[in-house]
Amino acid sequence: MTSDDVPIGRRVASWRVRRQMTQQMLADRLRRSKSWVDKIERGVRPLDRYSVIQELSRVLRVDPEVLLGQPPSTPTSTPAGVDDIRASLARYDIRQAPPQTDELRRQVGHAWLSYQHAHYGQLVRLLPGLLVAAQGARKAELLVHSYRITSSLLVKLGEADLGWLAADRAMGAAAADPALAASAAVSVGQALRASGRDHLALTATLAAASRVRPQRSAGEWAVGGTLLVQAALAAAGCGEHRRADELTDRAAGVATNLRVYDDQHRTSFGPIVVDLARVLLAAQRGAADEAVRRHSIVMRREGWRWLPAEYRGAYLLDAARVYVHAGDLRGAARALVDADCVAPAEVRARPLARTLIADCARARPAPAGVARLATLVGLTR
Repeated sequence: MTSDDVPIGRRVASWRVRRQMTQQMLADRLRRSKSWVDKIERGVRPLDRYSVIQELSRVLRVDPEVLLGQPPSTPTSTPAGVDDIRASLARYDIRQAPPQTDELRRQVGHAWLSYQHAHYGQLVRLLPGLLVAAQGARKAELLVHSYRITSSLLVKLGEADLGWLAADRAMGAAAADPALAASAAVSVGQALRASGRDHLALTATLAAASRVRPQRSAGEWAVGGTLLVQAALAAAGCGEHRRADELTDRAAGVATNLRVYDDQHRTSFGPIVVDLARVLLAAQRGAADEAVRRHSIVMRREGWRWLPAEYRGAYLLDAARVYVHAGDLRGAARALVDADCVAPAEVRARPLARTLIADCARARPAPAGVARLATLVGLTR
């Protein structure tokens, strides 16, 4: 079935889910009833007025042509450097002599630091060579880490399906090592959620979490907690909000028992991560006021400033989306400006940030700082 064959109601439902909105949230923004949205999505009520399609496209933040099944007027392009990463993932004939293990370990460590400091441009250039070297060395730990870094970066650049491929390669490389397999499952969950496959993400992360044996090390304990957080976010994406809260409570218990900090798998897991997840879960179930309140509290927590720049910048983009859903464009603008201060590449390289900036720029007058960000990402009129 081509995009032209898909009923417009199904396109509306698909984009609503991708924007992490319930039918009630969409109805509220359109000032219509939930029943109206449900009938539109099921095709019971025709959507034949262009003015209504324009209003839907504004709320869903897509071009009207996309809802109509036509090519968008301004097609997006593949981020520079992604094709080189794709080519490295597609190589199966590694013939060059592998580097020394110590040197490769140093390169992987440098790649992780580049990622955590949100140096994405540098990482795009580094990863193709690192992937080839890791594939040639065939050291499970280093190969899993290389694929995980690649997956995380690709998801940020809007290449979720390619990120899923890299995460799946990490799972394969982990082989029989339970800790490595669990860490790879974190990347699988992130990539699946980013591609709108929340049910698959929930299944994968819960299965992986059930196999974690935290008594082996604090690092594996942290991986288990991270998997529970990923599962909670996936459950919320499926509309299973009670289950999401239960999983988050389990993750909070893990964080409380994490006595020794050991982050060899680069999860950043801890109590503050659980608190950030609660903000996003509140937003996903439509409790915008609760989400904003939780956000203002967590920003004052001591643990916040110890998170990597990448993690803080990514969360601030999510917080900006929370403010947009709450109708507070000035709050969204503040979060975007803060994200740009913490991790500029989060704002300047990610498609999500571009969408959020465009949302804030619609306000009249535009909130402080938004015009500068719009210029930086090429949204000047």
